[in-house]
Formats: sequence, C-alpha cells, structure tokens
Amino acid sequence: MTSAKFPVALATTFALGAFLTLSSSLLAADAASTASPAPAAKTVTFAKDVAPILQARCQECHHTGAMAPMSLVTYEETRPWAKAIRQRVIARQMPPWHIDKTVGVQKFKNDISLSDEQIATIVSWVDAGAPMGDAKDMPAPAVWPAANEWKAAKELGAPDLVVKSDPYTMPAHHQDVWWRPTSDVPLTEPRWVKAVEIRPGTLAGRRITHHAVAYLVQDDPSSLAPGDADFGGRAFFMEWAVGKGYDLYRPDSGKLILPGSQISWDVHIHAVGEEIRDNVEIGIWLYPKGQEPKHRSYLTGFQALRSFQPGLNPRARVGKNIDLPPNSVTQTDNYTVLDRPAQLENFQPHMHLRGKAMTVEAILPDGTTQIVSHVDRFNFNWMNNYIYADDAAPVFPKGTMIHVTAWYDNTRANPNNPDPDQWVGYGDRTVDEMGHAWMNVTYLSDEEYSAWAAKHKPTLQTADVSPNN
Repeated sequence: MTSAKFPVALATTFALGAFLTLSSSLLAADAASTASPAPAAKTVTFAKDVAPILQARCQECHHTGAMAPMSLVTYEETRPWAKAIRQRVIARQMPPWHIDKTVGVQKFKNDISLSDEQIATIVSWVDAGAPMGDAKDMPAPAVWPAANEWKAAKELGAPDLVVKSDPYTMPAHHQDVWWRPTSDVPLTEPRWVKAVEIRPGTLAGRRITHHAVAYLVQDDPSSLAPGDADFGGRAFFMEWAVGKGYDLYRPDSGKLILPGSQISWDVHIHAVGEEIRDNVEIGIWLYPKGQEPKHRSYLTGFQALRSFQPGLNPRARVGKNIDLPPNSVTQTDNYTVLDRPAQLENFQPHMHLRGKAMTVEAILPDGTTQIVSHVDRFNFNWMNNYIYADDAAPVFPKGTMIHVTAWYDNTRANPNNPDPDQWVGYGDRTVDEMGHAWMNVTYLSDEEYSAWAAKHKPTLQTADVSPNN
C-alpha cells in the first residue's frame, strides 16, 4: 500500500524541487536588476545529511563484521552502492520494515523505518551525484556491539540467564531436520521474566537455522495460554526466525519460571552446502527478586489457516488447510475469539517462501472492526517483530474475534518462489507453507478493561486491505 503510493508523492516532491532550483537559477542570472537574488538551492551531502541517517537506521547491520554484505560507515564504503541504496529505500526494501504505514498501529518500540523526508534526502543526494561534502560535518563514529552480543543488551544489559540447546551437526547436503532436544533451566526459586531473546550460538549457525521455538515445560497450568494443550501442555516461551530480535513484555507483565523447569526446543535446520555444527540459545532477563508483575504474557500464534475437518481445533497442527495452486495468488483466513479482555503487545507475521501479505483485524462484540496491523510486503528473509509502544498497544473486550488474513504469491512475480509451477500445501519445510501471527497477549480482568475503556475511546477503523493496495 505504502510502496504503491510513495513513488507518486516522491515524483511530486522532486518536480517541485526541480522547479525551485530552476527559479533560483533564473533569479541569479538576473541579479543586476534584482535587489536580493534568491539563495542557491541546498546541496545534500554525505557528510552532513546522509551519514547521520545511515548511522541511525542502517549501520547496525552495515558495518565491518556485521551480518550485512557491505559496510555503509564511510563515504568510500558507501559511494559505490549509491544507486542501489536509492532503489532500495524508494521501494522501502531497506531498512527491512514491512508494516503498512497507512493503517493500524503506527507507534513501535523498535521502529527502524525511514521517514519520507529521510528517503527524499537520500534520493536527492544520489541524484546530485552523491557528493561527499565537508569531512568536518561527519558525525562521530558509532560504537557497535560485538557480533556475539545480545540485541536486547543495548536496552537491558546482559541477560541474567542463558540456556543453551545441545548442538547439532548439519551435513553439507541433507534434507531439512527438526532438532528437538531439552535443556534444564538453572533456577532454584521462582522468578519472573521481563524479556527473552533466542539466537543461534554462532554466526555460522545463522546460515542453517531457519527458526527455533522454545517451549517452557513446568508443572504450572497458569503458564498455558488457550490452545497450548495442543502442544503437549508446553507453554510457548519464544519463537525466533531469521531477522527477529527479542520479546520485551509490557510493564508489569511477564512470564513465571519455576524451579525444575525445562526448555523444550523445536529447531528447524536446513543444509547450505557446508557442514556446520551449532546450537541455539535463549537469553532471559529477570525482574528483581521479590518483584512480581501483575499480569502474565502469553505468546499466541493466531492462525490464518482453517482445518480440513469441520469442528477440528483450528490451533492444532493436524489438518491445517492450505491449497496454493501453481501460478496463483491465494488468500486464507481464520478467526480466534478472545475469552477474556486482552491487550496485544506485538505482531510478527509468519509464512514461508510464498508469503505475500498479512492482516490482523479485530472484530468487536458490537460488530465494529479495527485494523490492528497490516504487512503489505512480507519478506521471508526478514521475520520482523513489530513491538507496539506502551501507549499504542491495542486493548479489546472479551468476545472480540481476532481475524487473521494471509496472502500467498505462487507466481513468477515472487522473487523468493523456488518453483511457481509446483502445488504447495501445509508443512514445516521451507518449501511448504503455513500462516499465523505471533502475538504476545496480556489478559485483563473485566474491571481492568472497564477502567481502560473509561479512559480511552478506541479508534474504530475499517479498511479494504489487500497486498496490492
């Protein structure tokens, strides 16, 4: 949606800029008969205008030793990529932030996107020949964490606990593997968790790890969200996929870990042409001893898929219904009813190679609807987790239906599609498909919801969202 509209607005901006530049030139040429000629148009330079943008939004990944294939720290490193950068930022492919900016929640704790003004600055710089400018205008170099630092450490410091899985050796050539070891959690007393982060143990491990799910196994029925019984009574703790950061629970909410608990892993590994041995690990940040948050947070996978059999639990892994004919764009959807008032804390769409777009919509008991979030340019290589700002996280009453719609592009127009002539069904492999929205949910009492509703007037919103708007 945004990507379709932006080039038009951008063209208008540049047309206006060209007109102003031309007018300034004419006035300067006629200076002899003009008391005060117009000032020359501002020249956008790397040092003064572009470098600060790259430092704020790009260099965390684009510096020497980081995950990106090139560094964008110095002018000498950046200049050869100027035209490619221009193309990527206009298309909003980089930085990788794929939320639709025209509907739904728009305030996030981890927003890395560029504003329209920042994009226009970069484009103007490239169109002007990508000048360096005065080196004295360069911002002071940023100090970046080491590659083995946790992403949440910048905000929270080092994790209080790190739990590692047993390692697995993936051959150079092999079918996909689902590695399911169990790890003990080294706690001797109950503790509350305020944030979690999963990552492969090494940089090499990122190449073979498609995703990793950590389940919390303990004798505590209260830790189970609705539907967790379908996963053997294990509670979802966190899901990690390529490009995801960490889960930070809302103030006064978290997860409780009891002594003797375990992490049950479900790690999807694929071969990359080189033998690699690695593990996955989870960093856990705890509340101070004795501090107990008021609410529990539950990781929930709201489904966009329905079952083959009528009446079958739509959250069960058996019988998911997805049918993607060759050379087609297909839509699926599903509904989940909230059995209590709830606050949604984040949105992470999950699909595979044919994934195109996903919408989360709330249908309230009175029939009104509200778009929660819409990703219109899903990219399998970036499983972004959009963490809502504290004052923007949506709250809904009991009986609200969470409606998730997913679109899949099984055509040649999809650059990630390995074979558009192949039928695709549900499955765990990368070449199969699935569709759900990972969201941390904090349930409220009826009294808490009434108090919230008295202070807030929810903004109702209806929209015809689609992957092509």
